Formats: sequence, C-alpha cells, structure tokens
Amino acid sequence: MTAQQSAPAKKSVPQKATISIFALAMLNIVAVVSLRGLPAEAEYGLGSIFYYLFAAVFFLVPVSLVAAELATGWPERGGVFRWVGEAFGGRWAFVAMFVLFIEVSVWFPTVLTFGATALAYTDDNLSFAERLSSDKAYILLVVLAVYWLATFIAMRGASAFSGVAKWGGMIGTIIPAALLIVLGFSYLIAGNPSQIKLGWGELIPDFGNFSNVVLAASIFLFYAGMEMNAIHVKEVKNASRNYPIAIGIAALGTVVIFVLGTLAIAFVVPQSEINLTQSLLTTFNDVFRWAGIEWAAPIMAVALAVGVFAGVVTWVSGPSSGLLSVAKAGYMPRFWQVTNKHGMATHILIAQAGIVTLLSAAFVLLPSVQSAYQILSQLASILYLVMYLLMFGAALYLRYSQPNRPRPYKIPGGAAGMWLIGGAGFIASALAFFFSFFPPSQVPTGSPGTYVGFLLGLAIVFVAIPLIIYAVRKPHWRQKDDDFAPFTWQIEGGHPGVVSESSVPTPELLRSAQAQTGAQSGGAAPGADAQGPSTPPRHRGEGEPPSPGEQH
Repeated sequence: MTAQQSAPAKKSVPQKATISIFALAMLNIVAVVSLRGLPAEAEYGLGSIFYYLFAAVFFLVPVSLVAAELATGWPERGGVFRWVGEAFGGRWAFVAMFVLFIEVSVWFPTVLTFGATALAYTDDNLSFAERLSSDKAYILLVVLAVYWLATFIAMRGASAFSGVAKWGGMIGTIIPAALLIVLGFSYLIAGNPSQIKLGWGELIPDFGNFSNVVLAASIFLFYAGMEMNAIHVKEVKNASRNYPIAIGIAALGTVVIFVLGTLAIAFVVPQSEINLTQSLLTTFNDVFRWAGIEWAAPIMAVALAVGVFAGVVTWVSGPSSGLLSVAKAGYMPRFWQVTNKHGMATHILIAQAGIVTLLSAAFVLLPSVQSAYQILSQLASILYLVMYLLMFGAALYLRYSQPNRPRPYKIPGGAAGMWLIGGAGFIASALAFFFSFFPPSQVPTGSPGTYVGFLLGLAIVFVAIPLIIYAVRKPHWRQKDDDFAPFTWQIEGGHPGVVSESSVPTPELLRSAQAQTGAQSGGAAPGADAQGPSTPPRHRGEGEPPSPGEQH
C-alpha cells in the first residue's frame, strides 16, 4: 500500500480551485484546436465554411452545452464516466471512459509527429529541414522525449498542466492562428490572386460528390474534446457560473480559428500543392516572404511545436484522470488506483506512456505499418463517437431519471430544449459513426469488405474489454479510503433505471450522506467524504460493487 493510500485523512481536504475562466477556455481551445488539420479542409475552398458551421451547430454547440449541464449538475470527479454512470450505471460508464482512453493513446503519435516536423523547419535551410523531417530516428526521438516530458508535467497536478496549456496555447495556437489569419487575408486584400474560386455560389458544396458527404461527417471530430476538461470542474473557481462561460468562449474561438485559418491557407497555397503535413509550414513561409519577414519562419515553427506540446499535456491528464475515477469506483484493481501527492494517477499515466511508446515506434520505424496506422486512426474516431453517443444518451435520459436534480447550468427550453440540442448531437454522432466505416479515398485500404470488417471487429473488441473487466470485478477492488464519490442513485439507495424525484443538489446530498455516515460510526470515518452511506444490497443496481460498509 502506498503512502497516499495509507493516509486517508489527507484526502478529505478539498482541493483548492486553481483554474480560472481564461485558463479553462484556453484548456479547451488547446484540446480542440489543431492547426495541423487545416490544410486538409483548405482543399474544399469556400465550401469548407459550410462544413465548419454545420458541424459547429450540430456537434460543437451540443457537446459544449450538454457538457456544461452535466458537469455542473453532477460536479464530482469523473467527467464522462460519472455522467454516463448516473444515467446507465457503472458498466456503460466504464465503456465510455475506456474507449476515450484508447482513442487518445492512438492519437498521440500522429500529433507528435507533426510537432517533430515543425521543429525540423526551425532551420533556415529548407532542403535540410525536409530531410530532417523525414528522418525516422529524429522523429522517434522527438516524439518520445516530448511525450514523456508531458507525462511528467501532468503528474504535477492541475495547476501545472493548466499553466502549460494556457501559455503553450497562447504561444502555439492562438498567436500562430492570429498571424496566419491576418497575413493570409492581407495577402488577398493586397491584390494577390486567390488560389480558390471566390463567390457566393462557392459556399454551397457539391453534395452529389459522395466524398463531400463523408467529409461532412468526419469534420465533426475536428471539434471533439470540448467535454474533456469537464473532468476538472472541481478545480474551476465558481464552477456553476464560470464553467459555461469558459465553454462558450472556447466554442466561439474554436470556430473562428478553424474557418478563417483554413481560408488563409486556401488563398495562398494552390489546391494541387496542398500537403497534409507540410502545407501549414509552407503557408507561413510564403506569407512571411511576401510580408518581408522571412526571419520569422523558424520562430513560427518553434511556436507550432510548443502548441503541439501544450495540447499533448492537456490530453495526457484528462483521460487518465477519468480512468482513475473508474478504478476508484471499484471497477479496476487497486494497482490502477495509485496516485501521487498531486492526486494524479501515476500507474495509469506510466501505462499510457508505455502504450504510446510502442505505437510511436511502430508508426515511425516500420513503413509497412503506415497504412495500418491510418486505419487505426479511423478506429480511434469510431471509438470516440461511441463515447459521444453514450454522453448524449445520458444527458437525455437524466432529464427523465433525475428530473428535479438542480443543474446550475441547464439547457433552456425544458425537455424540448434538451431533445433539440442533445438529440441533434446524438444524431450527428450516429451519422459520423456510420460514415466512419467508409474507406477514405486517400488511404489504400484494399478490399472495402476487409476494411469495414477490420474496423468493426476492433471496435467490438475494445468495447468488450471494459465489459469483461466489469463482469469479473472483485469487491475488494474498492477501498475504504478512496476519494471517488458514489453516484447519486447509490447514495439514495436507488438504481439508475428508477426515476428519482429528489431535488437535492449533488454536493449537498453528498455532504448529508457524509454527516450521516460519520454520526453512525461515532465520528468521521476515514474517507467518509468520498463514500457516502452504505447502500442496501437490494438496491444496488447492475451488480455495483458493495460500498465499504458492506464488504466486511
């Protein structure tokens, strides 16, 4: 047993709020915005505006508003795991968090490879930069060094990684995006020819082209991640007010950066010359040369690399914290519940780093894996959408299973408003999930049947893993002194499938349960702040792990 586990009294001290509105907004912008994806959409010219706005209305806005309601209505730790667990119980909550964890692990090597490429372009000699960016040993060294550094920063806790995200996001995302937009539009306004057709008619894409329809679905995932930092809602100052404000700022900033940044690239780079990994850097080189500030190109390359680093730090901490909540709820062995003095899941973070290291080595060193890895990236999108389907489903269900539970932020319009916003998000996620199984035209995948079967088979495997672990869980996996608060239906002795008319706010319900537990035990029991009262066995739905009071 670790020092943290043997000293439960320390866990009863509430963690101080350390994340401001600006820091949370920046955390979300950095988590969502990736400038490296803009060249892919620049090929569609003005039509990209339609896709961005369509996805923002039917996906980004629903994700942001639904996450705000869920995070303020059920603010205890856990994020998506807690929200889905409140609605459907621990089994599907485990699935939601596990597929998110796997998705992120697959994503890291690709984004870090872009960061390594950006660093290569800090050299004034472009031919050398191109050779260096193709050097596998260099790429692997940078990828692993940056990821492990990000892991150690994440282990320092919320104040450390939010600080990195805030300033790294400013340097590597906000400032480069602003420069790209200003210089790209200035290039056009100065009378230089646009590389795309301009006109109102170009705003409407050709929906007769099936690849455009697939793009309309895939672009939804450009906005993925806005819900992730809801895991840290307890570290937000005045969360019921500041969390929705920060989400709104982040959503608006994200749309503006994507739309204007994509157009800036489209104005400057010919569509036939767009390269998915280098076009962003060459765009900066072109506009800096036009503006007479070629010396700024290497500086911008460094800034973009810093932005990648900030995004990785943000994503390292989020899913690992969520999986820690899964473990502390009693669904994973105690080995995965170990935390350091900052409350970070050390064993989970190290295991995740090991997975990323293996994937990075395969991705960088084995050329034959390139196509397979692109297919795995598509699998990551499918898994992410499974999580979103569960999240939107939970938001809709909770309006009926816990209708009176106070939500400091609540989507307006009553049940109709939730069905409009949450329903739009659910349908959009379902459509994106369906189209994710269609082979992308730019990836050689061989037989379409084999491609679909491979994706479907792996998706089933990764959904099945948490279901199997849940089925074989042991009562002793949940410790007496853990700091994971039980679900509200557990505190009330209910079941996720039974309607609760309770109007007691979740934090107040938990405090009352703590006080009752302390009184029954003749004083504050160790870890009582996290456990709540013992749940009668006959009400423990879905075979939930017994509370500590029932285990002995």
